[in-house]
Amino acid sequence: MKIHAIGHGQVFAVEPYLPLNSAVGFAQSPHAIVLDDRIRVYYSTRKLSPNNGKYLSQIAFVDYSLDLKSIIYHSRNPVLSLGRTGCFDEHGIFPLHVLRHGGRILGYSTGLSRRISVPIDAAIGLVESFDGGDSFVRHGDGPVMSASLHEPFMIGDAFVLSEANKLKMWYIFGQRWLEPTLTNPEPERVYKIAQCESPDGLHWVGRSGTAIIPDQLGIDECQALPTVTKIDGGYLMVFCFREAVGFRTDPKRGYRLGTAYSRDGQAWNRSPEPLEFTGEPGAWNSDMQCYPNLFWHQQKLWLLYNGNEFGRHGFGLAELICNPNNR
Repeated sequence: MKIHAIGHGQVFAVEPYLPLNSAVGFAQSPHAIVLDDRIRVYYSTRKLSPNNGKYLSQIAFVDYSLDLKSIIYHSRNPVLSLGRTGCFDEHGIFPLHVLRHGGRILGYSTGLSRRISVPIDAAIGLVESFDGGDSFVRHGDGPVMSASLHEPFMIGDAFVLSEANKLKMWYIFGQRWLEPTLTNPEPERVYKIAQCESPDGLHWVGRSGTAIIPDQLGIDECQALPTVTKIDGGYLMVFCFREAVGFRTDPKRGYRLGTAYSRDGQAWNRSPEPLEFTGEPGAWNSDMQCYPNLFWHQQKLWLLYNGNEFGRHGFGLAELICNPNNR
């Protein structure tokens, strides 16, 4: 499938909202939900822990008018508290994917917890909103998906579609940690995209530790944030990918956006080229494009995504034009 991306530039700058939520920056992994009178975009911001000065990711949101041209509201408090001491989401929540299902507003969170031998681990939690998406309540202190026999660590980045009597999830799982070297003194993780299903949103089946998107950068390619929509009788996925090391300082090794198409939602054909943008240029995404989110609105397919420095300064918007006759 040939995809033409028309960039609309950066549509949210985090700096004017830093006094809120005690945030120190970042608007990472924007996820949209279309409400009756607005489009709400949830994102992860960061504050500093008073105990050790390390980052703690929390979820805020910004509301746009239905024409996506103006901000009409911004949350004043995190929509979900951090997990209790020792829980899987004690040290951050990034990202939060929100969807409607059976008249409910559900959210799948990626909870972060620090480790000693490696920097971080992750698992997926289930939350629900009972006030129209202003706040969320956990279904429990533990995750609904975490490390397993064939997926040993870093379970996260859930994206869920509601279909008939089941839910489909695409997510990431860690394959291995790369040992430190003289030039890269900390362990670096390698993670891939997988998929599974659930009848109720709590119990997920079909997990096998199988990567569904073929590598293009070699076996150490890292793939993250799958976002999926139905189109042309099949499924379109946008995700981000990067090299496992050197990505923080070398733009050529940093995140880019990739696409894949599937007829049945199981077998995926990856486009050989990264997603390129036309339209409004800007330095804000010149070195990196990452953390995508697809959503339909007014019969158009839209893409939210982050730019340089992993979304430190905000996020942007693009319109996707898809040609089903060129796969």
